[in-house]
Amino acid sequence: MANDTHPADCLTVPVNLGERSYKIVLPGAGHPWPGDSATDFPTQSPGGLARSRNKSGLAFVVADRGAAPHLASLKASLEKAGYRVESTILDPGEGQKSLTVAASLYEKLLDLKADRKTLLAALGGGVTGDLTGYVAATYLRGLPFLMVPTTLLSMVDSSVGGKTGVNLSRGKNLVGCFHQPVGVWIDIGTLKTLPDREFRSGLAEVVKYGMIMDAPFLEILEQNVAPLMARDPAILGPVVARCCELKADVVSKDEREETGLRAILNYGHTFAHAYETVAGYGAWFHGEAVSAGMQAAAKLAAARGLIPSELVDRQRRLLEAFGLPVERDPTWPVDTMIEIMRSDKKAEAGQLRFILPVRAGEVRLFADVTVAEVVAALGPSK
Repeated sequence: MANDTHPADCLTVPVNLGERSYKIVLPGAGHPWPGDSATDFPTQSPGGLARSRNKSGLAFVVADRGAAPHLASLKASLEKAGYRVESTILDPGEGQKSLTVAASLYEKLLDLKADRKTLLAALGGGVTGDLTGYVAATYLRGLPFLMVPTTLLSMVDSSVGGKTGVNLSRGKNLVGCFHQPVGVWIDIGTLKTLPDREFRSGLAEVVKYGMIMDAPFLEILEQNVAPLMARDPAILGPVVARCCELKADVVSKDEREETGLRAILNYGHTFAHAYETVAGYGAWFHGEAVSAGMQAAAKLAAARGLIPSELVDRQRRLLEAFGLPVERDPTWPVDTMIEIMRSDKKAEAGQLRFILPVRAGEVRLFADVTVAEVVAALGPSK
């Protein structure tokens, strides 16, 4: 599905942003990270990918504990590319996406005498990528960084597009900035050992792409539930590449959400961020919240007459087939969730705005959604 422009088993997806352009490289499952058997070193290893865009002598890797088994391979690749490599390992979880943890990473960079060419590399899931990207964007007013996602959700979503950020106690991603990486290295082989719940969480964002941009892709997902759940690389690789391709297309046209196009990527996210916040960060995985959030958004769209109930049911069946939740916890207070939504980045002057489907493969932004409509979409409370 992506452009096969490199030798051997690499797929690449370009992110076209002028001087900030970069490549997403997807080696075939089992491809050796250090690049020992590569015929094209700059594009066939994460270290080579970084070196093609960065001339520093120092690389600082921020990894989460879940990705720690892959740290040695990444360090070996960076060292082969000529970097002196330092690293730190963070505990997993949304709680790491904070200003406090960001400050601790600034201190580590100070201790390493990092300069403006020092490469930061994020190894792990979306939390690690968002946090490391934010540190890279703000330390010395900007350091180059490499994304090496190891979870499905981070591969298809957060590693692409340059959004960085940390959370505040009252909401997700309220502090952040846009800062594009020098490249993204996606080895789907790392998904073999990903816990089932985390893998399923990533599938919510995969479904999202079909709903918002690509109806034929949605059909492919429906036809391949079993092999996807079995993590068959023959289908998983092209699916991840297609998600990256779709997001890269949006980002290249609306990098900083100035035209409104990029907002479509937030389908289900206004509900989801409220769910994550009221439940307590970490209680639900992001993809789980997005799954239930998309279902609420679809219900809201159907209530407005934008889509037939059949599409709501179709989305529900696919999400449930992937083992994802489609309803919020009924004990969560509705008033609190509404207030969180009013603080959402898409809101304007407290006015609720939602991305809603108008058909399979197309969504639009609606700025006239009422509180009553949201309450109905949220469903009954206990």
